[in-house]
Amino acid sequence: MPSTDLLARRKKLLGAAYRLFYADPVHIVRGEGVWLFDVDGRRYLDMYNNVPHVGHCHPHVVKAICDQAAVLNTHTRYLHENVLDYAERLTAKFATGLDIAMFCCTGSEANELALRIARTVTGGEGLIVTDFAYHGNTKAIHEISTESCPASDRPACVVTVPTPDCYRGPYRGADAGARYAAHVQVAVDTLRERGIKPAAFVIDTIISSGGVVRPPVGYLKAAADIIQAAGGLFVADEVQPGFGRTGQHFWGYEADTVEPDIVTMGKPMGNGHPIAAVVTRAELTRTFSRDDHYFNTFGGNPVSCAAALAVLDVIEKENLQRNALEVGEYLVAGLQSLARKHDVIGDVRGNGLFIAVELVSDRAARVPDAAVAGKVVNELRNRGVLTGAIGPDNNILKLRPPMVIRKAEADLMLSTLDDVLQSGIE
Repeated sequence: MPSTDLLARRKKLLGAAYRLFYADPVHIVRGEGVWLFDVDGRRYLDMYNNVPHVGHCHPHVVKAICDQAAVLNTHTRYLHENVLDYAERLTAKFATGLDIAMFCCTGSEANELALRIARTVTGGEGLIVTDFAYHGNTKAIHEISTESCPASDRPACVVTVPTPDCYRGPYRGADAGARYAAHVQVAVDTLRERGIKPAAFVIDTIISSGGVVRPPVGYLKAAADIIQAAGGLFVADEVQPGFGRTGQHFWGYEADTVEPDIVTMGKPMGNGHPIAAVVTRAELTRTFSRDDHYFNTFGGNPVSCAAALAVLDVIEKENLQRNALEVGEYLVAGLQSLARKHDVIGDVRGNGLFIAVELVSDRAARVPDAAVAGKVVNELRNRGVLTGAIGPDNNILKLRPPMVIRKAEADLMLSTLDDVLQSGIE
């Protein structure tokens, strides 16, 4: 079907709420590793999609799904080894104490469950989040997804703190972590002034929608200390930075000395199969279960857990955390080299295979350039490389490829971006 007909059909059937990437949308029909293929057989280097964590259609994951689907898939009120085997392997990836896994189907559900636990355990309602965050799309999670939920739509129990951005934010020195964390105390005080007890501080540990912002050293620990002293819980959203993506650590929060009360994760854990999880401490679940209960019909079903087990197999056997570190460092070095050549690149930052390229019209003043970012994203697409623009000013390229990317593909990304920037798009 021609793309114009497909677009018209999509608009008729799905309405206006769904959005597509790129001025000229891509009709993808197949994926393999770091590559996506369109209806005409053209391949695209996928530098954006984190959900196929170990690569599109990884054969080990595909086989695990097919084998289990051919035998049984049913809800979680029956005993099944896959569910327990995965819970055991998953919790082994955490420090002692984070030893209980509760399964869901999406990251939104996981974050919603985290809020339910926090509110039940603490008796509080107040939630603190960074400005321009994204945590999901259920009603409660939309209210803390400050990227898409305007302040006028947020309830009084939701208070924001500045994204700890050391590039364009107000604090950039060695004390930036402490100065940004001080805003968490201000948020706690604001909730108390409103007569609201704090329940949780929720943060994705590399702040994705806010611009792939690495919190400055000490920030996560200081923020956790403040919320815990106020009687609330520290919730680490690891949907995007988790499972080795940052290279140096398996979980993003491990870049600091923080000990989360609750960790959430989502579909990358199943390579896109609908599985998500909350990992927390046994005493919190005991308190939660006295006043509430949790049931999710297909959260952590046997097929989803087979997929997730296979993902862990691949991460470990193919040394993908190390690959994320090595290829990520290689990409950053290449991007920094491009920044010395192209003034439009104001900053390159990130960890492992979670990288941002901030585009600016004035380096000295750090003025965001959304117009150029949009042109770059679309021209990269036209040349066979897929990425996207994010951030409060939509001027930041987000590079978040499947974990199986190698240096040869990184070179293709770098050379294509160089060509785009040299083409006069600046």
